[in-house]
Amino acid sequence: MTETSDHQTTLQSAVRISDRIRSELLEKVKSEFVGKDEAIDLLGLCLVAGENLFLLGPPGTAKSALVRAVASRLQGQVFDYLLTRFTEPSELFGPFDIRRLRDGELLTNTEGMLPEADVIFLDELLNANSAILNSLLMALNERVFRRGRETRRLGFVLAVGASNRLPEDDALGALFDRFLLRVRCDNVPSEMVPGVLDAGWKLQQANVRGESPSELVSIDDIRRLQRAIPLVDVTSTRSIYVELIHRLRHCGIEISDRRAVRLQRLIAASALMCGRSSTDVSDLWILRYIWDTMDQVEVLAKIVDDAIRNRPSEAVSVTTHPRSRGADAPNAEELNHDLTQIETRLQDPELDRAARSWLMDRASILLSRVEWIANDESRLFLRNRAQGLLQKITVESP
Repeated sequence: MTETSDHQTTLQSAVRISDRIRSELLEKVKSEFVGKDEAIDLLGLCLVAGENLFLLGPPGTAKSALVRAVASRLQGQVFDYLLTRFTEPSELFGPFDIRRLRDGELLTNTEGMLPEADVIFLDELLNANSAILNSLLMALNERVFRRGRETRRLGFVLAVGASNRLPEDDALGALFDRFLLRVRCDNVPSEMVPGVLDAGWKLQQANVRGESPSELVSIDDIRRLQRAIPLVDVTSTRSIYVELIHRLRHCGIEISDRRAVRLQRLIAASALMCGRSSTDVSDLWILRYIWDTMDQVEVLAKIVDDAIRNRPSEAVSVTTHPRSRGADAPNAEELNHDLTQIETRLQDPELDRAARSWLMDRASILLSRVEWIANDESRLFLRNRAQGLLQKITVESP
């Protein structure tokens, strides 16, 4: 009875921490980066689960900036490095300690390097060469740094890798496999560019003023949250998860037993992010992001979305993760953010006719997308807001 009570207390604490991550970290970062909600949600999920995330996208799509923005809201050390074909192990893990070497001890000086980091970001990950490959594989998978007779446990809470390409050989494929989830980080659609420019300019102004986040999440809280993951009850979704794994394997998507086991942590993390201590079929949305190639993206989305839509009625939870809706369904938070951008621009006294016309077209597009929102309350709220903005633009048009 005491053990059960302790578990419940731990889970309640974990839910509170995950709620802080969502409200004080993820939502704040979303307000700074337009059109990046998907990548930000997955960064938060991997932070909660203690798993690694891979960002795929061309240069200039804010991959590095997103990771730094998340890390800046954590009270911890960050190790950020751009890999090249010539990167040496000492550049990541630290040089040999000369002082100890004089005493005949071969130890690494890891101060400020990867082994002491709480958050790790490796840009251009797939430039990794054979000299650092084995050390990286062990660090990312087993969370151990080993050099000669020296062995150290690593305590990082999140590792993120980024690249503008996918692996082309087996050695890099093994490194890529250490990143359980993968997400594309592309340039935003053309209609969102004004919002990107506005948000980016405000971010630069904040940097010039030296502003920093006022609310920080401690690394100790993150570690407590990650230790609570195995206490989440996953039994209600086990049979559907097994069936889904079989179906994906049948379609040619390789999921090793090791990956299948570890993916349960992400499913449990999704539940905690929704304030639940047990998983729901909707938490299987995370399986959309286990692709190895671009050809698998649509296949995964279709199979996973079918499994979620066809869930038994008793499995439907009041609280589901926003990403559990169809892969192409509009996000209510993004739509609300876009409507706020329109509302802000309408307050500009120097707004000309061309800009007002563009805002009217943009509001009309958003209004049409609102109808695809699954939640009735959110759909009604956003519909009324979009219609109100259209009316305001029409009335105030010269």
